[in-house]
Amino acid sequence: MKLQRNGRSKALAIGAMALVSSLSLAACGSDNNNTASGGSSGSSAAGAAINCGKAGTLLGAGSTAQAPAIDVWKTNFGSSCSGTTVNYSGGGSGAGVQQFNQGKVAFAGSDFALKPADVDASKAVCTGGKAIDLPMVAGLVSLVYNVDNVDNLVLDGPTAAKIFDSQITKWNDPAIAALNPGAKLPDAEIQTFHRSDDSGTTFNLTSYFAKTSGGAWSADPNKAWKGKGGQSANGSAGVSAQIKQVKNSIGYAELSYAQTNNLKSAKIATGAAQPVEATAANAALTIASSTVSGTDGDLALSLDYGTKADKAYPIVLVTYEIACDKGNKAETLDTLKSFLTYTISDAAQKSIGDKGYVPMPAAIGDKVKAAVGALA
Repeated sequence: MKLQRNGRSKALAIGAMALVSSLSLAACGSDNNNTASGGSSGSSAAGAAINCGKAGTLLGAGSTAQAPAIDVWKTNFGSSCSGTTVNYSGGGSGAGVQQFNQGKVAFAGSDFALKPADVDASKAVCTGGKAIDLPMVAGLVSLVYNVDNVDNLVLDGPTAAKIFDSQITKWNDPAIAALNPGAKLPDAEIQTFHRSDDSGTTFNLTSYFAKTSGGAWSADPNKAWKGKGGQSANGSAGVSAQIKQVKNSIGYAELSYAQTNNLKSAKIATGAAQPVEATAANAALTIASSTVSGTDGDLALSLDYGTKADKAYPIVLVTYEIACDKGNKAETLDTLKSFLTYTISDAAQKSIGDKGYVPMPAAIGDKVKAAVGALA
């Protein structure tokens, strides 16, 4: 497949092509689980050699965006490592970070990087250290909708922001019609749904609005919903369930939830030659342009929500595993490092490709591998 670059560097094009190639490999793979015999190592269902470490239970909580990926990984890891169990509960990124800083879980999943206050709070549980962001799951946020006879909805930043802020309230509004010539848009009220919990998915969507809406979205990016009107639901699963049930509705959820619930996803008009479909391959082009913005061992990323590159889907997200760089609990450190070493492996990253996720770019993945190996 030929990738258009529109002025991107040769290195970026090669990186994006490698990501798309990884996605293709993942789609051809199998999710069958093979249980390894006991011992300190085994082979996962995704084909990765796993150093199992000590047997025990590892607790995590947080982002629902990464929950389908964690489900795949914990099954593969558990089947390879007899006596080891990974338990991950959702509840949203905000709840996960809170539980981590209360010492209730060994790691948290978050769709937004730690704030300075979160890092300061973590020092109480990371003895002699602090919490850091480890980018582990890359994906995208779909604008999912349920409108009869509208199968190829196109939206842009200003129009989508106005819909979710109750500034546009009818499906046949002129702004929507202008983006969808020939579409049979109903003369019906738009039913919007947003997250009720603090969510990194909300943070990434509102980051896109802040970058591209031309001021239509007045609030700063936030994990808590700040738009006017609409109805709320808990987690990506809750929002997806509401969209599936309610006619003339629109909401937002990760691609994996759109796929599982057979929901339609809007294309995004970015200024590129054509509106961009919400696909993992298209998100890979944007993820490939991300750079590390964190400091002092933190690997938080900077994402280009305003990309206008051809075929690059703009509403992307990265979920981080939050862990102590130093001061992890001795009884779980070995298992934590073992599990995270597996999840950032090439095989584990490819194993979630058919769930709508994007393999982490190699340049970033190598930094994560080194950081996981240095956890203490």
